[in-house]
Amino acid sequence: MSLIVQKYGGTSVATPERIRAVARRVARYKSLGYQIVVVVSAMSGETNRLIGLAKEIMEEPDPRELDVMVSTGEQVSIGMAALALIDLGIKAKSYTGSQVKILTDDAHTKARILKIDHNNIQEDLDKGYVVVVAGFQGEDAQGNITTLGRGGSDTTGVAIAAALKADECQIYTDVDGIYTTDPRVVPEAKKLDSITFEEMLEMASLGSKVLQIRSVEFAGKYKVKLRVLSSFEEEGDGTLITFEEKNNMEQPIISGIAFNRDEAKVTILGVPDTPGSAYQILGPIADANIEVDMIIQNVGSVGTTDFTFTVNKNDLNKALAVLNEKVKNHVHAREVNGNDKIAKVSIVGVGMRSHIGVASKMFRTLSEEGININMISTSEIKISVVIDEKYLELAVRALHKAFELDI
Repeated sequence: MSLIVQKYGGTSVATPERIRAVARRVARYKSLGYQIVVVVSAMSGETNRLIGLAKEIMEEPDPRELDVMVSTGEQVSIGMAALALIDLGIKAKSYTGSQVKILTDDAHTKARILKIDHNNIQEDLDKGYVVVVAGFQGEDAQGNITTLGRGGSDTTGVAIAAALKADECQIYTDVDGIYTTDPRVVPEAKKLDSITFEEMLEMASLGSKVLQIRSVEFAGKYKVKLRVLSSFEEEGDGTLITFEEKNNMEQPIISGIAFNRDEAKVTILGVPDTPGSAYQILGPIADANIEVDMIIQNVGSVGTTDFTFTVNKNDLNKALAVLNEKVKNHVHAREVNGNDKIAKVSIVGVGMRSHIGVASKMFRTLSEEGININMISTSEIKISVVIDEKYLELAVRALHKAFELDI
């Protein structure tokens, strides 16, 4: 008997009627003989509402107590989904992350899954139940509720699929697959029938919101067959994320364009150009649990360097505070400043390995549109640039056309 894990996002369970629609879809799969685990997010907007309530009490909520609060959103969803299935005559049972025994580290609000005890789930599947699991949450070794960060329900779904050795993990969302870029920015964007894990990992890390990056990492590590589908459409194959690359004659140079509005740039000026200065700057940033993305270092005046890096926009003030309080005077820097009016645009494609001139074509296209590049980062299958936020949509449209993704 085939086993599938289906994960439904917040828009898919936004209302009681949407939850009933999910239950009807699950019932159809059940009638075909599948064993099914359903992973659900909180109802659309609920997590933001809970965070807002917490901030009305405490401007910077205690992370442990915030996890206690926001994890309740998924608990409501699993109960409603199980009720909807039972109402259709389907045996169903809901589980919180703690009840499943999803063990995580103790990094509240950004926890990582360490282990899943899948025995309870497997026993219920063998008894004919549809098991409904709360996404986004787990517990640490001390039994504290933890959450996995935004988009963490994707990671829950893939991790459970890996633990159960599921035949497929289906991610249901409000789009019918992975597109060459966001159709809201480029109406000519095309849905991809398939994309490699390598490309999808880059797309997710660079700002594509369809899948959380950790879910793609999990799927790639444990060889979980992953498919993105729309919960609003009855038919369709979605986009399959696979390890198989097309041969070079069929493979486009660029598979997609990702962008991210949620980044901010931090610069520390006049740092003495001595060994260890990068660690003295980024060490305290890492200790503050702030993730750093792109990094550049430029030669300043004689004997000094200017050090620039990007962080999530929500972490900008925290990063500036760390630099001003713990770094600036220690390294004898001249000035610290930040800029949250930037955006990152990236082109991604395994076809870049076998084609030259991709970077020059990207830079020429942006130059022709009068768009200045502030930072550049490259890997074997992607090129990312930081530009002024006001030029983001223009840049994406121009690059999409230049690389013939709308043909």
